[in-house]
Amino acid sequence: MRHERHYSLPEARAQLPWVRRRLGELRTARARLTDEQARAALADSAPSNGGGRPGKQVGEAFLVLQAGAAEFDERDIVLRDLDRGLIDFPAIREDHEVYLCWIDGEPDIAFWHELDAGYAGRRPL
Repeated sequence: MRHERHYSLPEARAQLPWVRRRLGELRTARARLTDEQARAALADSAPSNGGGRPGKQVGEAFLVLQAGAAEFDERDIVLRDLDRGLIDFPAIREDHEVYLCWIDGEPDIAFWHELDAGYAGRRPL
């Protein structure tokens, strides 16, 4: 078994509000981290003062991303792709470990796949 925790379909569904909220927060943090204006200001001022406000913005965004990734790990929910919102929930199906697969924008968890099959191997529940 690759995962310690396994979700039933109702348990995974119960996590979707949290997952949606965290995806939004992580996307916002990533946008702040990759903001060209903040990065340019950070590069210009870093030698003299550590980056000032832009440095703080980038640092805070990094911490949000780091904490968000840790929260997914703590819940044993696999964040595959932040852009697409591709999420896998470890589960047991017919006595072997699989993933319940969900993508942000889908109304419900309706697919599963083998551990090594990935998105291309999704099958309807």
